[in-house]
Amino acid sequence: MAHQVQRPERLPPDPILIATGVALTAFGVVMVFSASAVFASESRFTGHSPYYFLVRQAVYAAIAFPCLLLAAFMPASLWRRLAYPSFWVSIGLMLATLFIGRRVGGAIRWLEFGPVRIQPAEFAKVALILALSHSLAKKTPEQMRSFRVGVLPHLLLMAPLAFLSWLQNDLGSALLMAFLTFAMLFLAGARLGPMLLTLGGAGFLAWIAVRSSPWRWARIQAFLDPFRYRQSAGYQIVESMLGFGAGGWWGVGLGDSRQKLFFLPEAHTDFIGAIVGEELGWFGVLGLVCAYLLLVFRGLRIAWRSLNPHGLYLGAALTLLIGASAFANLAVAMGLLPTKGLALPFVSYGGSSLFASSIAVGILASLSRDLPQPLPVRR
Repeated sequence: MAHQVQRPERLPPDPILIATGVALTAFGVVMVFSASAVFASESRFTGHSPYYFLVRQAVYAAIAFPCLLLAAFMPASLWRRLAYPSFWVSIGLMLATLFIGRRVGGAIRWLEFGPVRIQPAEFAKVALILALSHSLAKKTPEQMRSFRVGVLPHLLLMAPLAFLSWLQNDLGSALLMAFLTFAMLFLAGARLGPMLLTLGGAGFLAWIAVRSSPWRWARIQAFLDPFRYRQSAGYQIVESMLGFGAGGWWGVGLGDSRQKLFFLPEAHTDFIGAIVGEELGWFGVLGLVCAYLLLVFRGLRIAWRSLNPHGLYLGAALTLLIGASAFANLAVAMGLLPTKGLALPFVSYGGSSLFASSIAVGILASLSRDLPQPLPVRR
């Protein structure tokens, strides 16, 4: 029996992909409550309510799920039409953040609209991927081998968003945008030599940005020898590693973390992975990693089986966005990378990261509806 490939009408969105995103979101709501309840009950900012962050994260999750489904049932072609409008909206929001954004801990990353606070950089990553995918899909293989036609225009697309992230003291987002851009260029067939030279230049600029900033350089020193800087720049890393160590294989039990008792700052945001490790142990961390790996596998499978270059670039880049963010966050929490301020997708507290991750999974699910299916041909 032979097989032929036929393009279906419109299949249902990938149920495993959606279920994984929903499961991670639900897990995040539970862990945010566990990590934040004590802190919230002691803070006047939260009205001394232990449920403050739980309620907000639950509301974010309740809004994110319809957003995911809406994105999943949109036609894949619509994302091409939204590519440049979303890119320019992101540029505008990032510029607005610089001028009227809220400064927290030396960073200017948030826009406030009454009780609503958004972090435009989270949405800018998705917008950059949409714009790059649309542009790359229009290039021929011969054009991609030209630095001037295939590479330079896409670097110029990435540059303003990465530069604005750097101005907001968000070097982590800037580096992630650069990584995604180079990965997409490589996937599109750009010549490796010029890309390596460009990457070397970008790395040199990143080094200058780190070395010229006292607090960024302190983070590098703390990463190299965290216990030497135990009471300063290395404090979070050390406390996070102590959390993982205390959890052992099985953990101390859900809700019984000691590190969240004002030892580990940002326990419910950037370092929530340490609370997972302490309360649920290495088996809990392994289960979380397996969930991300499943999501990455399904996303790359969708990208690889796409019928057109746009689906390939868009699917692969969105999958890399989620996978690289999860890897970077957990690696920082374990002391394997310098502190970067990247959220753990679906799990860390915050609406912007959750909405952006949900939209990314929704777009992947939308692409899955156009995958080819092998149909038996009877002879």
